[in-house]
Amino acid sequence: MDQSLSDIEERNAIRKEFDDLISVCPKCRTEDGLKLVKKAFELALDAHKGVYRKSGEPYITHPLAVARIVAQEIGLGSTGVAAALLHDVIEDTDYSYEDLEAVFGAKVASIVEGLTKLEDVFDKNQSSQAENFRKLLLTMVEDIRVIIIKLADRLHNMRTLDSMPEHKRLKISGETLFIYAPLAHRLGLYALKTELEDLSFKYEHPTIHKDISEKLETNKYKNKELLERFISPIKASLQNAGINFELKTRPKSIYSTWLKMQKKNIQVDEIYDVLAIRIVFKSDNLTHEKAQCWNIYSLITDLYKPKPDRLRDWVSNPKANGYEALHATVMGPGGKWVEIQIRSERMDEIAERGFAAHYKYKGLNEKESELDIWLQRIRDMLENPVSDSLEFLDDFKLNLFTSEIMIFTPKGRVVILPKGATALDFAFEIHTHLGYQCIGAKVNYKLVPASHVLKSGDQVEILSSEKQKPKYEWLNMVTTAKAKTAIKDASKKERKEFIGIGEKMLEEALNKRKLTTNNRILNKLLRYFQIEKKDDLYYRLGKKKIELKDLDKILTEKTSKKWIKYWGLSFGTKKEKNSPNKKIDKRKPIVLNDETDQASYTIADCCSPIPGDDVVGYVDSEEKVILHSRKCPVAIKLMSSQGNHLVSAQWTTHKLFSFLAILNISGIDKVGIVNKMTKVIADDQNVNMRAINVESHDGIFEGSLYLYIHSVEDLNNLVYKLMKIKGIHTVTRQERIQPT
Repeated sequence: MDQSLSDIEERNAIRKEFDDLISVCPKCRTEDGLKLVKKAFELALDAHKGVYRKSGEPYITHPLAVARIVAQEIGLGSTGVAAALLHDVIEDTDYSYEDLEAVFGAKVASIVEGLTKLEDVFDKNQSSQAENFRKLLLTMVEDIRVIIIKLADRLHNMRTLDSMPEHKRLKISGETLFIYAPLAHRLGLYALKTELEDLSFKYEHPTIHKDISEKLETNKYKNKELLERFISPIKASLQNAGINFELKTRPKSIYSTWLKMQKKNIQVDEIYDVLAIRIVFKSDNLTHEKAQCWNIYSLITDLYKPKPDRLRDWVSNPKANGYEALHATVMGPGGKWVEIQIRSERMDEIAERGFAAHYKYKGLNEKESELDIWLQRIRDMLENPVSDSLEFLDDFKLNLFTSEIMIFTPKGRVVILPKGATALDFAFEIHTHLGYQCIGAKVNYKLVPASHVLKSGDQVEILSSEKQKPKYEWLNMVTTAKAKTAIKDASKKERKEFIGIGEKMLEEALNKRKLTTNNRILNKLLRYFQIEKKDDLYYRLGKKKIELKDLDKILTEKTSKKWIKYWGLSFGTKKEKNSPNKKIDKRKPIVLNDETDQASYTIADCCSPIPGDDVVGYVDSEEKVILHSRKCPVAIKLMSSQGNHLVSAQWTTHKLFSFLAILNISGIDKVGIVNKMTKVIADDQNVNMRAINVESHDGIFEGSLYLYIHSVEDLNNLVYKLMKIKGIHTVTRQERIQPT
């Protein structure tokens, strides 16, 4: 909204937005509800008077938009809407918690206080975002509306992120994708989760997002006629059966499409569940819903052949976040696979609005207590906080797994665990003391070690011994936050003792050489033993798992870093020389070029980006930039937890330096095919081959090409030429390069 509008026009526009909010909130139209929401609106309007957003709109439009999301898209009532209208009042204005409590009561005031952002008063080495999130969870476990409104707040911020500078967009997008989207999924807010993911992806990978979006849009029109042919017989069959239903197509999200492309190394056209429809039926009897789902499935499979391994029964066994539906994939016209989702109206509302909708059906279904179980797990975590806030963030992330497995106890009780959980995780999930005494397990009556990774449907019996004691090394055997927290608690005292012993051992060894412990020596030792933290080094020394017999060799060895390139960087168009310790302006993008006579910058080992890749820079404590691919899991984690250390980066054309890239290649094994490949590479002036590995089996070959190239453009040109060789089936880039 343009600030040049007259005050009257501006006020009228704001009033209209408020009227629109009331029109989409049925629970706000009762006498008490309307009174509460109006009072909240008037106070927020006065508190934010004269304040404008970066986009130029009056600030009050933001709380109004957040309130509309929680009312229309999630379904909260007048208390939630009032809290959403007031969510920035304590943080940004002179109003206090006591002021709000006096006007609106303790409930609204406590929700607003839970939503108020904290000032950055924590240890500078810790992530304030992680600390803020911990405090947010403390309030969330008291009232789930806190996190629901927080998610709505984040969604509106993402919708209006264009007005922010790029380094802020990267920080907010990374945090959203790492924490808030999984949290929305965990609460069953699928519509919010999908939009948060797509918006984050749009700002992190704008070019890829646009490309996939255009291809999906093109495919939508291509597949329109095919879907109509597919749907027509289904409609007729369901109508003849007397079923009251609504049938709609379900577009696949851009982010989930990209994830599938990455996971399976395929193109958009090769994803077989892009075509999808949803059948939502009306049911007057909750006990008959399951039978009705299967009845509809039976009618559809009378028309189309199902894909057996793609049947998902979340009606008999709902997901841990309460999601219920029957998913199937069937062969449609033209040899195209089509995914079908079958839900009742109740299931559909819970799927779209998550736990906000659960309260509407409270008491109708015993499974609704899953929310309370999850919140209790969070309470347990918060009662045993770790000193490292980033470690806490990682542990909490473990509770947000999108993939879950169902494990059965010997008596048939179902326990939900994240995919990848072990028998030891299961033991801790049953009871902490059972975890401490676990010596192994019987999975489906077969004896297995505690480290055994479980599969959905396994029946597990834990074997225990009173002589067993928990070990710190068990942390490598578990994945759940509950197990990790319990193991850390039990081993803290023992670990502290061994750390002290190890530290003393190192000091004595250095004293003999007339040296004292310092960062340079510690870094050499950490590199040599391939250990990340100094406490882990001391602990292993104390436990005698490593020895200092090669200490002289370690101390005299020159530092060598592998896979590191050095770059001269310039900010904007100004070619100003930078000393290594010069403060980097994170507001300006870093431009990378071929000049090497300036300060050194490194390329991350974990993803090894090359010119042409979307990259982001992480500024370390020494003001050096480490470049990551934006797709790199490490970069995504850094964006979410240490966003203030990020700087956007841009490649320029590179002709002097070469970068290592790996191509994975497969095809039909024909005489001379390797010679054809090497000739194509040799003829390319922009590519040099370092190595080639090829293996053949039963007429099919697979191999890897190790190449030095200047840019992604050169690499793509080579891939195109290789694909033209008769017999070659796939050529894909291996983007993650492990340091050797």
